[in-house]
Amino acid sequence: MAEPESTVVNTDVKQKDPNEALVIAVTTRAIFSLEEEHKLYLEKGKEEYIRHQQANQDKPLPPGTAFAFIQAVQYVNKKILENNPAEKDLFDILVLCNNSPESGIRIVNSAKHYGLEISKFCFVSDEDSTQYLKSHGVKLFLSADRTDVCNALRRGAVPMGEGPLKAFAMHLGKIHKKFSQENSPIRTYLVTARSGRDMGVRALKTLREWGLPIDEAFFMDGAPKGPILAQIQPHIFFDDGLHNIQGAQNVGVPSAWVPSCC
Repeated sequence: MAEPESTVVNTDVKQKDPNEALVIAVTTRAIFSLEEEHKLYLEKGKEEYIRHQQANQDKPLPPGTAFAFIQAVQYVNKKILENNPAEKDLFDILVLCNNSPESGIRIVNSAKHYGLEISKFCFVSDEDSTQYLKSHGVKLFLSADRTDVCNALRRGAVPMGEGPLKAFAMHLGKIHKKFSQENSPIRTYLVTARSGRDMGVRALKTLREWGLPIDEAFFMDGAPKGPILAQIQPHIFFDDGLHNIQGAQNVGVPSAWVPSCC
């Protein structure tokens, strides 16, 4: 039986209304680089890992693949509140961690060290922490682990005919419209392997029907996406093909795998 979740509220951050905000959950291994610690966990076990984290609790962890994305949404929140201090339709970030609060103090301290606007830290000493996503109203889940992504989809992604990112895309479009086109801190790109003559145009129209404006679209017609992504340098890139994700990572682009099936 799964152990109960332990949520640590970040008192340094003004808490957001989860019914209004766009809630994004990020795993610790996505927001921070924990490769050495994960290796220690695999080689010497949980107790040694906990001792290491507690001994280094005041040593900030280096940024991970999702770090820049968190900073970007934090900047968008800042611009929204500059226009309307009473606005509630904001990005809300929570961190999901497969550890106990005792071993997670380093995670909290690292977030505060970098000034990250993270509302909550959810610590679950269980292999499948995705079971708590629904209770927090999460619209987007970012993880560096394939199993986590599949588990999250099995626990309530929208039907595959619509795609697992529809709810996120619609809410992002709602936030996008709070700014004029000239002053928006949000830019969205469609990069598709299709040509402009077939499914590429259909994808573009679908996103616009969902309320997400596309600033630029690239119809690659079978050409590799890597060079375009290297030029755009997006804060995050979604794709349902692992080969495209790996290609994006090769050119230094943070990416997230959104599987069409598991």
